[in-house]
Amino acid sequence: MKKSIIRLDNVKKTYFIGDIEVPAVRGISLEVKKGEFMALVGPSGCGKSTLMNLVGALDIPTEGRIFLEDKDIAQMSESTLANVRGKKIGFIFQQFNLISTLDALGNVVLPMIFQGYNEAKRTARAERLLKMVGLGERMHHKPNELSGGQQQRVAIARALANNPDMILADEPTGNLDSKSGRQIMDLLGHLHLKEGKTIVMVTHDLHLVHYAHRVIHLKDGLVLKERIISKDHHHGER
Repeated sequence: MKKSIIRLDNVKKTYFIGDIEVPAVRGISLEVKKGEFMALVGPSGCGKSTLMNLVGALDIPTEGRIFLEDKDIAQMSESTLANVRGKKIGFIFQQFNLISTLDALGNVVLPMIFQGYNEAKRTARAERLLKMVGLGERMHHKPNELSGGQQQRVAIARALANNPDMILADEPTGNLDSKSGRQIMDLLGHLHLKEGKTIVMVTHDLHLVHYAHRVIHLKDGLVLKERIISKDHHHGER
């Protein structure tokens, strides 16, 4: 049995806009196992991003419980939770979220500073990660000197900085042309297959689904259906 990294137990998340209740997630139970590639798909407004924030322990549920490696996140202090998130989970966003004043190397080094790596170790690891994502020649370029696809590669290297168990990718190709998008998805596929990373991806793009092994379809804050994609034809559909 592969162990569970994160488990949601009948989780609900309701937002309040003034006096109006807006249920974003309406009772979802879900388990992310170590080493799987899961896609969360569904139309805009179905609760994907809210669910992603809950899976990433960036948000606390209104009802229900979330267990990160069998520990209830509601019982953790904010500083413990931030520390666990920093070590266990790497985030990739549609907007890249790079710091514009830092070069690629500086952006990748940053998360390691918070985890207390010494300078030589941080720099060596950041250089190695940037080479791995194909940016060995562009380490000292700032985000505005890089293409969208290159910026997303920097973001992936940054997500890997603390060697997390799980990578959460929220619409990782949303701002990219189709060629760059394919390259980013191939890179995520490589991280999953060769580096053994657990990946949870939110997307509305059904073309990306075949990279995943398990697909969760969401609608109106609930799981509509779930399917497993067989491995036999797994990287054939390009």
